[in-house]
Formats: sequence, structure tokens, C-alpha cells
Amino acid sequence: MQYAIVVYETKDQMDCRTNPEKAEAYWGAYFAYSQALEKAGVARGGEGLQTPDQATTVSIRNGKRHVQDGPVIDTKERLGGFFVIEAASLDEALEWASKCPAVNGGSVEVRPTLPRPPGA
Repeated sequence: MQYAIVVYETKDQMDCRTNPEKAEAYWGAYFAYSQALEKAGVARGGEGLQTPDQATTVSIRNGKRHVQDGPVIDTKERLGGFFVIEAASLDEALEWASKCPAVNGGSVEVRPTLPRPPGA
């Protein structure tokens, strides 16, 4: 079964991406994690995401499209990206999630992916 490992980081964690003193360690940890997923043969995809201020949210209300700059919700943790892995069980997926750099100060959600319906 495939699982999404959804990465939530604090603002301070996400700010490390561009901090000259912290960026190398930040990106190095994610590179090592990605390499471990690849080496284990469980990686199926994923991407990092731009910061929440780069988001645009679209909704339809009363038949009209509404576009809002930024994310819909304001939280202390920010969606930073996701990995898609193939795991035999939730326990295995949780084991991989516990190795994600975001678990130190942020959080990591593990969610099974939705299988495509037949013919889709």
C-alpha cells in the first residue's frame, strides 16, 4: 500500500531553508532522508512545497469563484512537502515517518493514499 508522509514544519524550521548558516544542515538532512527512502526501495514520489505565503486558495461559494492569497488556515506548523512511499503496513510507514527531519520540532502525518478507481 502507498502512504503519504506529509511534512509539517514550524516557521523557524522552514526559515532554515534560506538561512545561510542553517540551510546546508536543513537540506542535508532532507537529502539523507530522501536517499534512505530510495535506497530502501520504498520511495514512490513527493515534492517540497514553497512557503505558505506563496499559496493561493480557490473556493466556489454561491456559484462564484473566490481566490484568496495564502493558505486557508492559519496554524503554527506549515505544510512543507510530502513523500509518497510503498510500505507493507502502517507500522512500516510510521517507522519511515519517524526518521523524517520534521519530527524534531514539527510533525509528520502518515496517510494512506486513495487508490484510483477502476478505469480512471
